[in-house]
Amino acid sequence: MHKMKTFLAAVGLSVAAATTWAADITGAGATFPFPIYAKWAEAYKKATGTGLNYQSIGSSGGIRQIRAKTVTFGATDAPLKGEELDKDGMVQFPAIIGGTVPVINLDGFASGELRVTGPVLAEMFMGKISKWNDPKLAALNPGKRLPDMAITVVHRADGSGTTFNWTDYLSTVSKDWLDTVGRGAAVKWPAPTSVGGKGNEGVAANVSRTKGALGYVEYAYAKKNKIAVMALQNRDGIFVLPDDETFAAAAAGADWFSVPGMGLSIVNQPGAKSYPVTTASFILMYKQPADKAQSAEVIKFFDWAFKNGKKMAEELDYVALPDSLTNQIRQRVWSQINLK
Repeated sequence: MHKMKTFLAAVGLSVAAATTWAADITGAGATFPFPIYAKWAEAYKKATGTGLNYQSIGSSGGIRQIRAKTVTFGATDAPLKGEELDKDGMVQFPAIIGGTVPVINLDGFASGELRVTGPVLAEMFMGKISKWNDPKLAALNPGKRLPDMAITVVHRADGSGTTFNWTDYLSTVSKDWLDTVGRGAAVKWPAPTSVGGKGNEGVAANVSRTKGALGYVEYAYAKKNKIAVMALQNRDGIFVLPDDETFAAAAAGADWFSVPGMGLSIVNQPGAKSYPVTTASFILMYKQPADKAQSAEVIKFFDWAFKNGKKMAEELDYVALPDSLTNQIRQRVWSQINLK
């Protein structure tokens, strides 16, 4: 319950008796999209009177909650495979696009001043590069004074779609990472200096308070907490910074219906402006919901957000889905949910 109260306070909604809020929508899961869902929820409440109780507990928690049927929708950045969706009797659709970014706490380095490539980043997270003045980092940053300081790796302690996205990227750019660690919502972190944090919030807090830290968070958390990000080399060899434009460039060529459940990976996409660690965050719902009225309210909320929430997404450096895609979601995905 405390998570729900925290959320309600965070988006400026008042906590009231359950009877008053019978129509409120319930959801749980990914922390990656939490800032935009909170912003949409606040605006939607003003527009319609219907609130959203969303527990920002991590993707793995969201999958557990929807499977336990304690919420009307689950949210995950690590999409379920087609066979899992079929077995559970669920549909899945993307709701928002954002990016996961390498964040650092290094005196004298502002956001974007330190450059890194995917393979070097993988070595840092593996502990093979353990100091900030390593020759490989120095070679990418000529003329910069890198400190003789240990790198403290900060990662997620909970099962996380952000971790899935991050390890999906590292597995794509580093065979060493793929062979020894691999991709997953939870992995065994090899660097001896690794410390965990709960949620994107926890990782951001740990990086902020630890000198020499290196972590990964959804970009909105880096911006909100004023944490420096590294410039990351993309597939075209260009060093790019995260923002809605570089995330949009990475998502531009995505064929979402080419995989079951729309669970497409868009890491390391070609294009001079493409940000290499871009991902969608997904929503899970039952095809035969126990509470049809609640499921109808969820669809109304996302329908409203798709139509009215684009500018809000942009303000937080997320990328709203294009109208052509949301129309297809209405026709091909929501049509599978039995609301009658």
